[in-house]
Amino acid sequence: KTEESFETPEAVLTYSDKGFNQLSHHFHEFINTHIIPRQFQDLKRPVVLNSWEAFYFDFNEHKLLNLARKAQALGVELFVLDDGWFGSRNDDHQGLGDYHVNTKKLPSGIKGLSEKIQRMGMKFGLWFEPEMINPNSRLFEKHPEYAVQIEGRRPSLGRNQMVLDLCNPEVRTYIIDSLSSIIDNAQIDFIKWDMNRHMTDMYSPFIPNQGMFFHSYILGLYEILRTIQNKYPNILLESCSSGGNRFDLGMMTFSPQIWASDDTDPIERLKIQEGLSYLYPQSVIGCHVSLSPHAQTIRKTPLSTRFNVASFGVLGYELDLKYITPIERKEIKKQIELYKKYREVFQFGRMYRFNSLNGEQPKWQISKDDTHILGNFQKLATASPNFETLHFKNLNGEELYNVHSVNQTMPISQFGHLISHALPIKIHPDGFLMRLISKYKQLDNATESYQASGQMLMNGIKIKQQFMGTYYNDQTRLLGDFGSQIYFVEKQKN
Repeated sequence: KTEESFETPEAVLTYSDKGFNQLSHHFHEFINTHIIPRQFQDLKRPVVLNSWEAFYFDFNEHKLLNLARKAQALGVELFVLDDGWFGSRNDDHQGLGDYHVNTKKLPSGIKGLSEKIQRMGMKFGLWFEPEMINPNSRLFEKHPEYAVQIEGRRPSLGRNQMVLDLCNPEVRTYIIDSLSSIIDNAQIDFIKWDMNRHMTDMYSPFIPNQGMFFHSYILGLYEILRTIQNKYPNILLESCSSGGNRFDLGMMTFSPQIWASDDTDPIERLKIQEGLSYLYPQSVIGCHVSLSPHAQTIRKTPLSTRFNVASFGVLGYELDLKYITPIERKEIKKQIELYKKYREVFQFGRMYRFNSLNGEQPKWQISKDDTHILGNFQKLATASPNFETLHFKNLNGEELYNVHSVNQTMPISQFGHLISHALPIKIHPDGFLMRLISKYKQLDNATESYQASGQMLMNGIKIKQQFMGTYYNDQTRLLGDFGSQIYFVEKQKN
């Protein structure tokens, strides 16, 4: 129509004559310098512990504070309370839209809880799902017209919830006021902004043409996010949509990091994080270590691999620490110390991917200045494996480098009945004594250390042999199924 205009979403294009790695570097640099809000562009992201897989909805203040104390002792910097803190939200059938604190769970309120967390020396974060509503909620009872639905039809639910109509200015005001009332009365440093269902029943009486629905909805969302961003510019916001279903540049203008996936199995995450890395830098990819076996796959994986995969992004933990052994507690503390030492490299270094034979041994490298970190991952072990050669990228061929692998261990229990053949006494592999020993003692993995020129490292160096089924000593690399190692390469100082 005359005098009308329509602004389309912007497209970002780049070109590389040196493969996908350079193409990714273009996107990463563009996002870090032009898309991420200025106040967060160079900000090192904190190590987080999220309460979701620890408790789901079943928590109270005592449980949360106990978990927080354990997390702080391990080096965690940000404690995030996930779903279940408001209204009648004791499961996913009810309460969405009612952002008044459940004082039965949290007698001190969000204000009291956040202050207690911060007195421990950690920052505090809080989960919201502002765009959603449960039919079983006070908000729906009072304002059923706030929900997206087609008159005369039964609405379809996803995760027992409906979508709020962000085309409606009254709904946008309600969301902004609800969030502000919580934020203004508590010490909140971080918000996890979730969105857990696809849209259906697309209709709004607040637009003249229903073909405008999706566009108008997103503009309404941006208005809400812009208002929250302007009011609270220093709150770090993490976008989430059942994981990474909203991984896009529009959201990143408000959300400096995005939760990659609710699938925290590290073997699954190899595909997820590598796929994301083609477009997005590590500093925006949320990655958590969870308990094993994993909720999504019932797969058991080594704690070392869970960390090694998660470290190639924004590291966090999502687990109940009372279920880890003393030796695992020590390992997690060392993991966090290592990540903090090299955090700037992990989050803001240049990411390189390697071609992997059959996809069974992915390798990633991150480089920043004179420090390079390589992740060597194995999906499935094979009998009598060949010698492995590691190749590195982006080194100065004329310089000397020191290479060392991170010290790792393997649970004795992983050897099962085989351990009885290596001991002078016979111990039941699943008996009390073996379980007790496994809590405090693990088998040493081979730690590697080399010195070589950059040219030699780029051409490839052979590393120590994996376990071959007949012999083990401290020079044997113990990876097994789902094993991995991290190597650090640093230029030798004159």
